[in-house]
Amino acid sequence: MEAEQPRTVRQVRDLIAWIGTGRKLTQTGKVTLADARALVALLETGDTVDPSIGDRTFKTKTSQELYHLNLLVEWAKSARLLRTVSGRVMPVKKNARVWEDPELLVQALFDALPRIGDAVLPAGWLGSPFAEEYPAGLRALLAHLYPSDHLVPEQDLQAAVWDNVSGFFILDDLPADRLRLLRQSNDRDVTLLLATLDGLGVLQRTGDTASLTAAGRHTMARLRGEPRPGDPVYRLRIELTDVQQPLVWRRVEVPATVRLDQLHRVIQAAMGWQNCHLHAYSTNGIHYGRPSSELDFADETRAVLDTVVKEGGHLEYAYDFGDSWDHRITVERRLDAEAGHRYPLCLDGAGACPPEDCGGAPGYEDLKQALADSAHPEHEDLLRWLGLETAADFDPAHFDLRQTDHRLRALSDQ
Repeated sequence: MEAEQPRTVRQVRDLIAWIGTGRKLTQTGKVTLADARALVALLETGDTVDPSIGDRTFKTKTSQELYHLNLLVEWAKSARLLRTVSGRVMPVKKNARVWEDPELLVQALFDALPRIGDAVLPAGWLGSPFAEEYPAGLRALLAHLYPSDHLVPEQDLQAAVWDNVSGFFILDDLPADRLRLLRQSNDRDVTLLLATLDGLGVLQRTGDTASLTAAGRHTMARLRGEPRPGDPVYRLRIELTDVQQPLVWRRVEVPATVRLDQLHRVIQAAMGWQNCHLHAYSTNGIHYGRPSSELDFADETRAVLDTVVKEGGHLEYAYDFGDSWDHRITVERRLDAEAGHRYPLCLDGAGACPPEDCGGAPGYEDLKQALADSAHPEHEDLLRWLGLETAADFDPAHFDLRQTDHRLRALSDQ
């Protein structure tokens, strides 16, 4: 027995079948009201044509007013399943295999999500920062959902989107009531997007919580470039070369085909750095980094890990050319990716990441000694600089595997 298809998948397939060889559009490129009436009933969109409030009836003037129907049509267009030709909408025949295969259709519609902001979050009487910066808010929401194995409170997702998109605007001088309304409209739009993801079957909602479904995680993993079961994976040991007592190192697994610019982000997250400074790799006499007219680096975005180093080999990674944090990256093993694992993955490690801008390995040794000695003349200044109450709050041997792996899993848009 065929598994039940997500609501949106079923609706898009029925929409394309109904359109058949093509249907005439209005002069503004929208579905005609006559067709809209038929489609609202056929697809069970839940839209109301000519809604009544009390004893008044409000005539629907355009199908664009029918939120769910308009969303389906614009979504199918953005996913290149429908196209407009000479005032008519018709299926894209070369993509027939996509709408005939529910799994491919989910992937196509998910891929199109960044392009349908105007349909998901249509302009209203009070626009939200999320509606203005929809792609950034969408990335923030998915990045917040993906690392969690548990249901995430909707208010946490709303806060994650707000924190991400509000920075694009100057809001400090707004009156408190205006700021409150903006936040409410932003939260409303997050709820609309969650309903959209729910309809696609990539998200499940339970009360005021949400989590990605298995289909959602599979699709996210594909977009992130994570390896499929059986694809090659490298197990790496990343160690700070000049830091002792304790050693600071991490053991991670990454796709063998990861680009060096992507690996840079993995190293930053695994070690605990804040990505505030320049970096570079070196191996076999070649230096890789960001292309620059001042620095003669090979382009790291064009270098793939398994083309520059093999099993048993190593490369050097330098971070912060002032403090000179030197890392040695050793390829310990080449493995096959396992089903159910997410990559990059942290397996083990030791030692806390040194504070940024503390003067490199020599400065870090001085810092540890000063913190360990309450009589040291710099002891109190260092506590204030690090934002610590007491020296006991700083443990150079501290390593939290779960927290480290969470940072790796939160990496998005690899």
